[in-house]
Amino acid sequence: MASDGLASHDDLWRAIRREAKTAMARDPVLGASLSAAVLDHGDFGGAVAFQIGERLGRRAAERRQFTQIARDAFSAAPELIEAAGRDLEGIADHDPAITALLPPLLNYKGYVALQAFRVSNWLWRNNRIDLARLMQSGSSDLLQVSIHPSATIGTSVFLDHATGIIVGAYVEIGDGVTIMQNVTVGRGEGGDGRAPRIGRGVLLSTGATILGDISIGDFARIGAGAVVREDVPAGCTAVGVPARLANCPEADVPA
Repeated sequence: MASDGLASHDDLWRAIRREAKTAMARDPVLGASLSAAVLDHGDFGGAVAFQIGERLGRRAAERRQFTQIARDAFSAAPELIEAAGRDLEGIADHDPAITALLPPLLNYKGYVALQAFRVSNWLWRNNRIDLARLMQSGSSDLLQVSIHPSATIGTSVFLDHATGIIVGAYVEIGDGVTIMQNVTVGRGEGGDGRAPRIGRGVLLSTGATILGDISIGDFARIGAGAVVREDVPAGCTAVGVPARLANCPEADVPA
């Protein structure tokens, strides 16, 4: 699964290392931290695993444990590294506040939370349920992002600001989705029924709540603070409480 931008995660890794060396030359104070986070690792997966361990572990032993869990997952499932690369490139491509790869890798907790989820999902699918829940708990406690390990999330996903995000069990989220802070996606009261399905390229704005057995179509936009309990067609905007549809494409125009 090669990225549409850089040819492979190896190319991406070389680009990150160049950025790290440039940053060190520009400000030597960053030397030790950049060495530990980037230059001391042999590949991109090692650097991502290090970030997961550093962010999810409170003590040194916990940090080592989470780092090793991530390394084991990346070794067994290289597609997780490819997904991590797509997510990182997606931030650089779509966040107007950033154009480089190094800053989101080191400083965006939403990026780390998403990669921690990918590891927990791999654990969940391999019937290591307790360990998967432990990783979810660490992300919830320390990163303020709680994504159930049973959820399904595509690539090039951006958790922007990444505070107060809750994604419940069996939620499905497509490629290229942006989720702002304080968003909740889940099955509704009591957790009954199917979870929401979020299509490709959807924007879930600040404070949005999406509940129940519903579908959000490709490239739909959910407004800030909206409460959505019914399907949103592709390309439409949903705003308000309860949400109402606006700016839907004409019926004869492809979404």
